[in-house]
This record gives sequence, C-alpha cells and structure tokens, in this order.
Amino acid sequence: MPAVNGQQYIERIDQLKANIWYEGKKITGKISEHPAFKGVIKSQAKLYDLQHHPDLIDLMTWKSDTTGNRIGTSYLPPRNHEDLEKRRLAIQEWAKLSCGMLGRSPDYMNTALMTFGTSAKILEDQSMECAQNMKKYYEYVRENDLALTHTFIQPQVNRASFYIEESPEIIAAQIVDENDDGIVIHGARLLATQGGTTDEIIVFPSGAQLPQISGTAPYAYAFAIPNNTPGLKFMTRESFDYGKSTFDHPLGSRFEEMDTIVVFDRVTVPWDRVFIHGSVPVNNRLYNDSGFFSHTTHQIICKNVIKTEFLLGLMQKMIDEINVGEYQHIHEKISEVIVGIEAMKGFIYSSEKQAKMNQWGVFSPDPNPLLAATQYYPKIYPRFVEIIQLIGASGLVSIPTEADFKSELKPELDLYLQSSQSKGEDKVRLFRLAWDACMSAFGSRQVLYERFFFGDPVRLATNLYNKYNRKHFVERVNDFLQKDPD
Repeated sequence: MPAVNGQQYIERIDQLKANIWYEGKKITGKISEHPAFKGVIKSQAKLYDLQHHPDLIDLMTWKSDTTGNRIGTSYLPPRNHEDLEKRRLAIQEWAKLSCGMLGRSPDYMNTALMTFGTSAKILEDQSMECAQNMKKYYEYVRENDLALTHTFIQPQVNRASFYIEESPEIIAAQIVDENDDGIVIHGARLLATQGGTTDEIIVFPSGAQLPQISGTAPYAYAFAIPNNTPGLKFMTRESFDYGKSTFDHPLGSRFEEMDTIVVFDRVTVPWDRVFIHGSVPVNNRLYNDSGFFSHTTHQIICKNVIKTEFLLGLMQKMIDEINVGEYQHIHEKISEVIVGIEAMKGFIYSSEKQAKMNQWGVFSPDPNPLLAATQYYPKIYPRFVEIIQLIGASGLVSIPTEADFKSELKPELDLYLQSSQSKGEDKVRLFRLAWDACMSAFGSRQVLYERFFFGDPVRLATNLYNKYNRKHFVERVNDFLQKDPD
C-alpha cells in the first residue's frame, strides 16, 4: 500500500489495543483519545498527512522499486548525493512541524531499518534465514508505512564496565528458550519512546559490545514484533502533557512522546521475525558494519538544525517583545546560537560532501563530521536553554494560565503583564512557550534527551579518538622536524 495518511495511522494504532499501563492502570479504549497520548498521536498524524501534500509529495515520497507505490522518503536507500539531499530536506520538512521536538518521529526508525535492511548480508553469519527475515521485514515495513518504536538499552542495574547479571530473577531481557515456534524472550528493556503510539517494536542489541565468554549468548538477539504481541507490556512514566490547553503547555500538549519500560513475559518471537539469536560476533558487528551510525546520526543532526532554528526564532521574538535588543550581552548570546546553527549545518554538509558508497551499495555520509556533531550538540543545547532563561528572567514565571485570562482577572492581567508590543495575554502566550522549552518537565526532559541521546558522552569521545585518522597529520609534523634549518 502507498504511504499512509494521518487518519490511517490513528485507526491502526487504536485497533492494536496494546498492553499499555499508565499510572497503575491498564489503558482501555482508544489510545488516541487518552489524555497522555492524544497530543502526540495527533501531531504524528500531521506528519503522515504531509506525505500527501500536493506540493511536497515528490519530496516526502519515492516510488518503491518493488511495488511502484509511493512510499516515505525516510525509507529511501541513497544511491548518490541527490538522494542524500532529498532525505535531508524531507527530514527537515517533518521536523518543522514538530519544531524539532519529536526525537522519535517516524523517520528515525525508518532510517535505522533502511540501514539494517540493506546490510542484511551481515546476518548470514547467524543464518541465511535471519538475513532473509531482515530483508523481508524492511520491505514489509516500508510498503505498509508502519510506525516503529525500539529498545536498545538494558535496565540500569549496574553500570560497571563489565557486568553479568547474577540475580536469581531475570532482569535484563534475554533468550530463555528456543522451540519450533521461535525464540522466547523474558525480562525488561529500556527505553521505548513512543512505545504506546506505534505499530511495532524493534529490539536490537545495545551499543555496548558483548564479551565473547560463556553466558553472554542469551543477550545476543534482534527481532521485531507487533506491539500487541501476547506477553509484551509497556509501562509508562508520568506524562508531561498535563491535559492542559495548548496555551498552558504549547509544546508538551503537542509533542510529549512518552518513554516506556518494556517487559517481555516469556514472549514468543516467531522465527520469521528473528534476526539474531545467540551469535555474539554478529551482535557485536551489526552497528559498525551496517552503516547504522552514519545514516541515523545524519537524520538526527538534520532534525536538530531545525530545532535550534526554532529556539533562535523564539529567543528573537522574546527580545523584540520586551525590547532588549540594544544590549550587547544579548547580541553575544544570540551569536552563540547562530554559531551553533551554522556549525551543525557545516557538519551535515561536510558529511554529505565526503559521502561514499558503502559495501552494501548505499551512499553514506562521512561519519567523522557526524561524530564531531555528537560531541558538540549535547554541550550546546543546555546552553541554549540557559540563554532562554537569561533572556526571559522573571517573565518566565509571570505566566498565568489560560483559565486566568478567561476570568474576571483578564483586564488587570492584560494591563500589568503587557510588553512593549503586546497586551498581557499575547505576551504570556509567548513566554509560556519559552517556559515549556526551557523550564517545564517537558523542557527538562528535552535537555536530558539531548545530553544522552547518542549515549555516554565520554565513551563517544573515546570512539572519536579511536576512529579519527590522525596519521597524516603526524607525518606532516615529522616532515617538518626533519627539514634542514634555513
């Protein structure tokens, strides 16, 4: 079928009736009408609708090479620079709808799946069947435009550099059985963002390498199953959409993605959905050899440019609203954000300019600029949030609710909270947006998300240190030292 629209997405999620728990109760009824989920489902539906906009259909979709249907650009395996540019522009078109606040918009997992589907040959070292399973799953998802969540992380029990679970009760999800029907998974995984608002879940290895010793094989697995599979449960945290209006929580009410703990209670994964089962070597080489890092990081950085542009626009509107644009410290702060945007764009363009065809025939961005971006953005995003706070100052807590402005207090609030440009209600609307970006539970979660999205920043620095080729720079120094003095 062609790329779905928003209504098709909503109907499909409602029909799943996945096992989702919120505030100690199992959710019944339509998930799209639940207060904790309806905002993000509505926002995500708009993304799917954008694929059918007559002015954008050529950008947001491409013709499948197997069915001829128009399917989402985020599934496209790039073959040249033009394809990479198309993917970037499509990613950023979607990001504009969410102000860059949806870290798990569908294009993230679509991109990840594209890298695994095109590099499925890696899985032949597990079995030919597993490799075929991955190829077929990639085609199935893209041709049906499924929404995917994922979990790559084990529970945070012991963060020692080497830890093997010794609890009498299983904590981290693992293979506990294999039979004629498939593999049986028991235990928990973190942290499935949008776990309750997607069709299926992909469960892949964590980024850490498994030691090739006895006892690690049960943790070497990869598979995908529908979210309503028997024995599968999603346990949510508290929602940061508090059921208030878009005036009170302009970002949280629209883009609260919800993070979930995933519990597998002896879940049977059918063999045709199994990609890895017990092969530690395949588990350990999957990410490095597939092109996963280059393409998913390219998607993330493209999205983050749009997110930062939104923050810059928000800051400038605040500056104009309270008339502080004459001060040099404001110029310095805004210049920091401009430098951040241009640096992020530079990382993207550099990665695309130096892109090469990988061993699977996929035109892939150069990983070095993207590795640099993963070090840079987690440092600058918290600073941008701080700048919003410094510009807004007391205005970020002088923010009555929509109910206040609908009460008899409105005339006084409009008078006493007015700005150089607006009456009180309009100024507060703007400053509540700024508050939601930098001080609310939603805004704080965004900071945490950007700090750790790519993983442990110190480990990432080590990764950059080990992978960045510096040999030719050292040779230049050696050449200089060997030159005769003048």
